[in-house]
Amino acid sequence: MDSGFGYFATHDAVDPATLARMVEERGHVALMFSEHTHIPVTGAAPLGPDGGPLPRKYWHTYDPLVACTAAGAATTRLRVGTAICLVPQHEPIALAKAVASVDALTGGRFEFGIGAGWNAPEIRNHGVDPARRFAVMKEHIEAMRQIWTHADAEYHGEFVSFGPMWSWPKPAQSPYPPILVGGTGPRVFDRVLAYGDAWLPNYGPGVLERVPELLGRADDAGRLIKVVMLSAPADPAVLEQCEKAGVSRVMAWLPSTGPARIEREMDAFEAALADMRGE
Repeated sequence: MDSGFGYFATHDAVDPATLARMVEERGHVALMFSEHTHIPVTGAAPLGPDGGPLPRKYWHTYDPLVACTAAGAATTRLRVGTAICLVPQHEPIALAKAVASVDALTGGRFEFGIGAGWNAPEIRNHGVDPARRFAVMKEHIEAMRQIWTHADAEYHGEFVSFGPMWSWPKPAQSPYPPILVGGTGPRVFDRVLAYGDAWLPNYGPGVLERVPELLGRADDAGRLIKVVMLSAPADPAVLEQCEKAGVSRVMAWLPSTGPARIEREMDAFEAALADMRGE
């Protein structure tokens, strides 16, 4: 089980390139960036997915693919990715181009963490019905896979339709960067098995207990599916439970702040990992 970090890369905190160098120098495998294109002003205090107040970092983030490019250019081994890219909020032809470009420019070190979003006003601002967001995400991923893997790409669906087209570069990774499907809803495993290479949940009550079901379904389908755990706490007991459950990578969220606090948070997570490993 390897390790990494998730990060809301904001313009007033440690920049993506600097943080990426820190993460790589400390021996971690990956750094993944969150996304919100904007947060609509509705007249009421914005609430997060858990119903609590929404932190300001949600509307101060850099574009995650731009952040990945900066982080990748500043490192040589570190894997960079999105955690998560809100796929329904993007035009799929342009998103396919951006993902392929990042993967090519980083030498095949990009990981495409995806989700359908939870903020209904934000989703609507992109012209998407929140009730159909998972169907939109499915078609967008299917269309992008056609673009990544075919010289003459073509796709026809309810939300996306285009005739034969050329688009380069193709991703450096074959057939394309790994797709990590976020979420913990009742149908998330259907989505992981339909178009994903890994499950990317946030750690919380009951999440680890679901891992055997996913791995069993993947085995039945002849698929190799990984589990990458976000929001992993700096707790040796929890990290050990993750490893025993079959989690491939644990990732802690870093605060959007200055280097001193970020280093303290990294130290705590690394100490918990060392304790878990008996080092």
